[in-house]
Amino acid sequence: MLSYNGADILRAPSSLIRPVPAMCNLNSTQSTKPGTQYIWIITGPSGCGKSTVAAFLAKALDLPFIEGDDYHPNSNREKMANGIPLTDDDRWNWLETIRKRAVEELQSGSQGCVVTCSALKRVYRDVIRVASQEAENVCVRFVYLRASEDLLRQRVASRQGHFFKDNMVRGQFSILEEPDETEQDVIAVDVSNSLTNVTSEALAKVQTVMHSEW
Repeated sequence: MLSYNGADILRAPSSLIRPVPAMCNLNSTQSTKPGTQYIWIITGPSGCGKSTVAAFLAKALDLPFIEGDDYHPNSNREKMANGIPLTDDDRWNWLETIRKRAVEELQSGSQGCVVTCSALKRVYRDVIRVASQEAENVCVRFVYLRASEDLLRQRVASRQGHFFKDNMVRGQFSILEEPDETEQDVIAVDVSNSLTNVTSEALAKVQTVMHSEW
């Protein structure tokens, strides 16, 4: 079993920094193996609707839902509550915990799982991609919820009792590395539309990917 932490990913050669197996390539004509288990990572900056979309997908696909924010250590929560941006060092253990939690869910017998994680940088997504190397027949996919900074600031400002503050949206956009065409395991969904349209589009795209490989 392979195991990498965040620092390992940063030091690794490019062949490991971008661990996207062919079976997880959205454009690949190769079918996935029978019994493939999908880890669907719902990503994007705070306020884009990760939890709402993830909960909808989990229910529609009858899969367990893992809320990534629940696995932040108290030190991270305190920082965010005080408007202090998290550093890479703050995130490594959190990302690895989420990845391991998702793999554990699959090892317990689930056909897949849906996970929320901002995964703002390419290297953060790469830490999670390692799950496809840590367990057999595991395919990691990302659903990137795309929105403008202004829209997300408005949404976060309207939240009640959440530890994440609207002034931290700027910090997230300052480090955001939107997935490009080289990350072929990512589905993008525009979240500026109505919630009904967003959830319907996300589900349709997820189902299209899964059905095309069966």
